[in-house]
Amino acid sequence: MPRGERPLEAESGPLRDFAARLRKLREQAGSPTYRDLARRAHYSIGALSAAAAGRQLPSLAVTLAYVRACGGDVREWELIWRRTAAECAAGSVTPASAAGEAEETPAVSPYVGLAAFRQSDADAFFGRDELTGRLVEHLNRKRFLVLFGASGSGKSSVLRAGVLPRFTGEPALVFTPGARPLEECAIHLAARARLTPGAVADELASEPRTLHRVVRQILARSPDPAGELLVVVDQFEEVFTLCADAEERDAFVSALLHAAHTPDSRCRVALAVRSDFYTHCTRLPALVDALAEAHVPVGPMTLDELRAAIVQPAARLRLTVEGALLAALTADAHGRPGALPLLSHALLETWHRRRGNTLTLAGFQAAGGFEGALAQTAEAFHASLNEAQQTLARLLFLRLIALGEGTEDTKRRVPRHELDEGHDTTLVLEQATRARLLTVDRDHVEIAHEALIRCWPRLGGWLGENRDRLRLHRALTEATAVWESLDRDPDTLYRGLRLAAARDLPKETLTARERAFLDASEAAEQAQTRRARHRIRRLRRLVAALVVLLLCAATAVGHALRSQRTVTAQRNHLLALQAVETATALRTRDRSLAVQLALAAYRLEENRATRNGLLSVAPHTLARHVHALAVTPDGRRLATAHDDGSLRMWDMTDPRDPRPLGASHGHPDSAHTLAFGPGGETLAGVGEDGVIRLWDVTDAGRPHLRSTTPSRHGDFVFSLALSPDGRTLATGSYDDTVRLWHVRDPARPRLLKELTGHESNVKPVAFSPDGATLASGSDDRTVRLWDVTDPRHASTTAVLRDHDDFVVGLAFSRDGRTLVSGSDDRTARLWDVGDPRHHRRLGRLHAHTGMIGYVEFTPDGHEVITAGQDGTVRLWSATDRSRPTERALLTGLSGGLAIVLPLAAPDTVATLSNDHTIEIWNTDVARVLAHACAHVRTPLTTARWTRHFPGLDHRPPCPHHD
Repeated sequence: MPRGERPLEAESGPLRDFAARLRKLREQAGSPTYRDLARRAHYSIGALSAAAAGRQLPSLAVTLAYVRACGGDVREWELIWRRTAAECAAGSVTPASAAGEAEETPAVSPYVGLAAFRQSDADAFFGRDELTGRLVEHLNRKRFLVLFGASGSGKSSVLRAGVLPRFTGEPALVFTPGARPLEECAIHLAARARLTPGAVADELASEPRTLHRVVRQILARSPDPAGELLVVVDQFEEVFTLCADAEERDAFVSALLHAAHTPDSRCRVALAVRSDFYTHCTRLPALVDALAEAHVPVGPMTLDELRAAIVQPAARLRLTVEGALLAALTADAHGRPGALPLLSHALLETWHRRRGNTLTLAGFQAAGGFEGALAQTAEAFHASLNEAQQTLARLLFLRLIALGEGTEDTKRRVPRHELDEGHDTTLVLEQATRARLLTVDRDHVEIAHEALIRCWPRLGGWLGENRDRLRLHRALTEATAVWESLDRDPDTLYRGLRLAAARDLPKETLTARERAFLDASEAAEQAQTRRARHRIRRLRRLVAALVVLLLCAATAVGHALRSQRTVTAQRNHLLALQAVETATALRTRDRSLAVQLALAAYRLEENRATRNGLLSVAPHTLARHVHALAVTPDGRRLATAHDDGSLRMWDMTDPRDPRPLGASHGHPDSAHTLAFGPGGETLAGVGEDGVIRLWDVTDAGRPHLRSTTPSRHGDFVFSLALSPDGRTLATGSYDDTVRLWHVRDPARPRLLKELTGHESNVKPVAFSPDGATLASGSDDRTVRLWDVTDPRHASTTAVLRDHDDFVVGLAFSRDGRTLVSGSDDRTARLWDVGDPRHHRRLGRLHAHTGMIGYVEFTPDGHEVITAGQDGTVRLWSATDRSRPTERALLTGLSGGLAIVLPLAAPDTVATLSNDHTIEIWNTDVARVLAHACAHVRTPLTTARWTRHFPGLDHRPPCPHHD
């Protein structure tokens, strides 16, 4: 009979009310057992029972799985969960009048949200000290810097809040190029030098030395005779996305390069460019030579840097960050180059939902999570508007985006005069600015950060509805601006096909300026024939100019060949890394495309990242709905326990062609843990019901259940192991004990000894190869070694202490001299246990970002395999036990890893993930290369190749597969 649930705490509160409602839902569903719910929901009994315990708020995924298993309304319960999370996050601190201990929390947020850090934010800027130092050293040595990084990698922030404060003296000149980079540069220079912007712009266009001369004029007024001026051009990619004038673009770049490289230079120049515009930069001949020496990439933050960026701004204002929140944020942001604005916004929204002076995981979840926080803020803004204002907001946000051509969409800075005046327009701008979605100054409006384009689904839907029409509208807007800037010159009006296409744009989407432009174009169309000759003359001049540019480019290529090789290698490196990241993300959704991207990346550049990426996209799925797995000592047969209660045997002699041997059907709780005896003739298992089952699998085609024996443990049985001679069975339980059983006769097991000594749950147990030593791991953070030469008189020989959290995995090497232990502290340890009484610590394996749930040695003992909750398997070369090194990394495993076991075939492992899926992996690159194309359905088309490998000739890695 199932054990009843503990009563809920008497005190009322959001967690208790939430748990009570879950329990009532279960009663309305007929009070199914948690074992039945686990089978329906595909979550563990512990996770589901904890959800209704009332001690902490379960995750949204676990809650919805519980509700589906009970037949509840998923949409209603999602709203209930979010309301409860918000109530938990807003829980009141102890009033100062009552306790006198509540600390006053600051009214100013320590986080900037989507906005980039400014120079004035330097005191609150943390986590980029190493990069800042490299950039300052680079500028001091070479004067010219091009900083490449993904959108959201922190390029603007590190320049403004990291680099600028290091350069004292004359204040730096900081601007974005916009649609008219020379004009923008001239405005900032003229203001500093007290000159006329128009004159400076004309001189910049005609003479590259003008920037250098004006800088000298500015510094002539400086009290420091040796002073210099730092010029920072942020969002340099705007010269490609917004500036349509190639001559102005080239003149702007020439002026910057001359100012930095002239022998008597008093100027240092820093450009910040999105990495997907690297190829665009190589198309500027003047910039190609400089890139080889000036290029510096911005990578993702390390774990330590992420912790500093999260914790130190809060600590500066006497706030604290909950440990669980820090772990969740670092896990979400680690290894993601464009995650920083999402991290900063999530922290800002969590700060708004802080509890006292503490930022909590509940507040983070109530804000919507890592990516959901931004979408939740945007949706709240949208929901606050009426229908007319929502339509206006849609048109406004679409106007603020520049559509990508072979690159991602980017934000677009819009002059205020481009927008129609009106009460609703002003209200929408104010509401969006208050929500920190837009940045508005006196003259311009722009999206706070491009992360909003990626993370707000509604905005993505707007962009995807009709991109061709959006491009047409954007061209109309730019044409209108040109027309007005030229005093409504009739030569800039639309004619012919462009005018016909623009007529199809909905009138309600156009501003008054754009409608006036189209009206003037309609009138000017009547003069089309008279102006035809003038248009032909302009085309001839354009052709001549292009011929001249082509000749200049051909000459420049001859001088820049060596630099081009360096630039090409750097481009290939960036493209390969980006393709590997995309392939890993696509593995479960589009395996054919993922394999081809990984293959192409590996052939483009062979390095550790592309090798691991290739290994990670080519596993073979053996079975699903599996909750236990074991392999025979020779690695040639597998046993799997399935959710339907069946036990199945597999022949794994050829891992690429596994053969089912036989099956036994029994109780669904037949095994959550399995272990083979010596020779693979006996299979032991223990189920959720705590019953030990022994099967005779001598004939693998007909597994035969020999006995079922209650384990007599007082709590959950976590693991079991059979001794090498097959006579003794060990079980580890949450009742803090290990039990030894005599199983020489599998039909009549009998209890030999109960081993006590652990102070908390016993989890893994493992016998040494000679059967004389038993190792057990526990939640008390220790590993105990037991002398089981005589199991009836077993005793403790050693206690190994080095882990900072629960011990959940153990394995001996085949020679019995080395033990490996895995822990919740995200590390694994190697121990010399040749003489258990004089054991000693060896190497430490640390690279996982989640708990290490399973460890094993390869059959030759040269390598250690670790499986983590972070969804990765890592293979470590352990020839030198004191200094193990990582050899291979398998990523993209859904749900985290429960078990990883080596098979008889060389370099082959089987894994069981927490989503109940078994996959077979090969870690030999040569074998993976030989068989990878077998996974391909359709070769990469030219369009897909160009999207992922812009600038490279179309060379599909598997061209002959259909």
